[in-house]
Amino acid sequence: MEFFLLAILALLAGAGLPVQASVNSAMRQHLGRPEWAALVNFGVGFLALAGLLVAQRATLPPAEAFGRAPWWAWSGGVLGAFFVAVTVVLTPRLGLVATMALILAGQVAAALAMDHHGLLGLGSRALTPARALGAALLVVGVILVQR
Repeated sequence: MEFFLLAILALLAGAGLPVQASVNSAMRQHLGRPEWAALVNFGVGFLALAGLLVAQRATLPPAEAFGRAPWWAWSGGVLGAFFVAVTVVLTPRLGLVATMALILAGQVAAALAMDHHGLLGLGSRALTPARALGAALLVVGVILVQR
C-alpha cells in the first residue's frame, strides 16, 4: 500500500512538470527573458515553502546542520534553476511533449548511471539488461512522440 501511495505522489509530481513548464513559458512571454521567469518561479516557490514552514511552526535547523552538508548537497538550487530556465526556453520551441520526453530520457539515463554507481550517497542498484531495455524503450518513446 505504501508503494502505491508513493507512486501516486510521484505521478502527481511528474504531471506537474509540464504544467510548470507551460506557466513558466507564459511568464517568459510577459517578462522577456527566461531568467526572469525562472526567478519568479523560485521566488513564488520560496514564499510558498516559507508559508508552509511557518504554518507548521517548524523550527530552524541548527547552523551546524547546514555546515555538515556535503558541498554537492548545495547544488540542488543551481540544478533547479537550470532546469526551469531550460524548460522555459525549450517548451515554446520544441513543444511541450518533445521537451518533457527529452527531459524524461535525460532523467532516466542519469538515474541509471547514478543507481549503478551508487552516486551522491544513494545505494547501488546494478544496471541489468531489463533496466537497460526499459531505458531504451523510453528513448524509442521520445522518438515516437516527436514524429
